[in-house]
Amino acid sequence: MRLEELGTTERQLWHSYARGHRVAPRPATPRGPRPSVRAEFLAALLLGAGPEPGPGERPALRLDGVSVTGTLDLEFAEVIAPVALTDCHFDEAPLLRGAQFRELVLSDCVLPGLSADTVQVRGRMVLSHCRLSGPLVLTRAEIHSDLDLRRTVITAPGRDAVRAVRLSTGGDLLCTGLTVHGLTRVTGAVVAGEFDLEGAHLSNPGGTALDAYHVHVTEDFTFHPGFRSEGRLILSGAQVAAALGFCGARLSNPGDIALEAVDVTVHRNADLGLGLTVEGGVQLDGTRVGTLLSFRDATVDHPSGTALSLRLVQARETDLRTRRPINGTVDAGNAQLGVLHDAPDTWPTGLRLAHTAYDALATPLTAGERLAWLRRGTEGYVPQPYEQLAAAYRSLGHEDEARTVLLAKQRHRRSALPAHARLWGYVQDATVGYGYRPARAALWIIALLALGASFFSAHPPAPLEAGKAPPFSPVFYALDLLLPVIGFGQKAAFAPHGGGQLLAHTLTVAGWILATTLTAGVSRALSRQ
Repeated sequence: MRLEELGTTERQLWHSYARGHRVAPRPATPRGPRPSVRAEFLAALLLGAGPEPGPGERPALRLDGVSVTGTLDLEFAEVIAPVALTDCHFDEAPLLRGAQFRELVLSDCVLPGLSADTVQVRGRMVLSHCRLSGPLVLTRAEIHSDLDLRRTVITAPGRDAVRAVRLSTGGDLLCTGLTVHGLTRVTGAVVAGEFDLEGAHLSNPGGTALDAYHVHVTEDFTFHPGFRSEGRLILSGAQVAAALGFCGARLSNPGDIALEAVDVTVHRNADLGLGLTVEGGVQLDGTRVGTLLSFRDATVDHPSGTALSLRLVQARETDLRTRRPINGTVDAGNAQLGVLHDAPDTWPTGLRLAHTAYDALATPLTAGERLAWLRRGTEGYVPQPYEQLAAAYRSLGHEDEARTVLLAKQRHRRSALPAHARLWGYVQDATVGYGYRPARAALWIIALLALGASFFSAHPPAPLEAGKAPPFSPVFYALDLLLPVIGFGQKAAFAPHGGGQLLAHTLTVAGWILATTLTAGVSRALSRQ
């Protein structure tokens, strides 16, 4: 490339490149066309075609406000000088595949796309405040410092607008204010700093807005405040060494899953509250949270299915005090929720608590109020939720509340039994409360004893053998009929007649029923303790 073949701006660059000076040419007229630079000239300059730097000079390409014509092809090239292009318009997408840079900065630029897969940047890579009308490709790129995509707009609807599979950064991935129309794919990315999507807008309606499957983030992974998405967010398999936050975000994927975060590991807090609004379902199955999993003040709307799935979730503390009741079913099957915070005015209408475990209930409620919580279950009769709730009351020393819960469990179970078994259940309930109300047996005995003693006092039975019978006692005679094991010698010595005979049989049968139900109930209660 000969010097006399260069344009005015290219000549300026030729002389300033070795010194690292910035070149910012102006249009010939205020509204005239931008000065232009050929892409092949820029490539040649970066690959050593320019003058040799003098002692102490540090070459750098710093260029502002030009149009770059042609294709900037630096594929697999090694660029030793820093590159900083500001307010430059490219008419073709630069090709940077496999290139090596010390530092690459594109700011306020307009590009039809950028192909930079397997690029290596030893410093930072900046693509901020830019507008791309085609895909940004960073697959397997290695950025040793920060990757800055702040305030950039990328438009490639219906396809991968950002493809950064297995991207690696040695610093932060800064996406504050990023706008993407199309799929953002960062599957398997490793971020050795913070992944910040504050104020970003990712839009791919009816499809996937963000595919961050199996990403590793060394610090915080934040979507707040002001983050918006249309389409599904996939965070499944992600590992976050600090906190995951969605405070104030708005996620929209009506009729489908809006947030899919299955088997995610968060070492600190996972905050999906404080103004989070979700139109669609939230799926957190198998996610593990080191401290607090919070939905405090969140709004979730997915009436056609499971709005919040917490199956197999593990957390030290869980806050389900949403802004209003979740519109849809909440499934916490087999979850371990630690200390559970909730409130009756935000309980969902549909709740699945099969094999759900919690260490304590932070909101003090009576057993009657908590039973209303359990009755929101949609699985039919499942004994474990009752056992878990009773254990929670026992841990607080509220044994009466625990027995109330276990009695409710037996009544719920009775509704699923056949008719003859339900009849026996009603007898056990009425007599001794399935063993959880043993005082009822004493009341029944006292009432029957009073009835029998009164009747036989007025209508004493005749002795079986005159002269050999002991003195008749209506009280002990009634007790002898009622108690199937203990005998007082009265029942064997006297024979009732008429109505007394019917009453005697009634007392005997009632005694056996009371004894049987009391024994079965007490045995059941003791076996659960």
